[in-house]
Amino acid sequence: MNRRPTPEPFLWMLFSSGGMVAALMVPILLFLFGIAFPLDLLPAPDHAHLSAVLHNWITRLVLFGLCVLALFHWAHRFRYTLYDGLQLKRYAVPIVALCYGGAVVGSVIAAALLVTV
Repeated sequence: MNRRPTPEPFLWMLFSSGGMVAALMVPILLFLFGIAFPLDLLPAPDHAHLSAVLHNWITRLVLFGLCVLALFHWAHRFRYTLYDGLQLKRYAVPIVALCYGGAVVGSVIAAALLVTV
């Protein structure tokens, strides 16, 4: 019995790792830059310090990984929401193309923005 390999295990891996990374890192970043710094709960870093941090290649790599994994987590979750929640399995090909294509385009945009920083 010859079965054609599918990318499904790889997509589930991106989904689970994206969910974990987003659940661990996004709340911290939202708290710091959305609450703690604007309300002066913590001293805000100045522009020179943030610029120096962003010029480090490790920081760029971590931010790129966060963006890519979060986008693929979204794509997989949205795909199955459309499939199961809205019962749109008959439109599987365009849904897959739009969801994962959107994640790829968003990843390329994130890479371009992080390279030009």
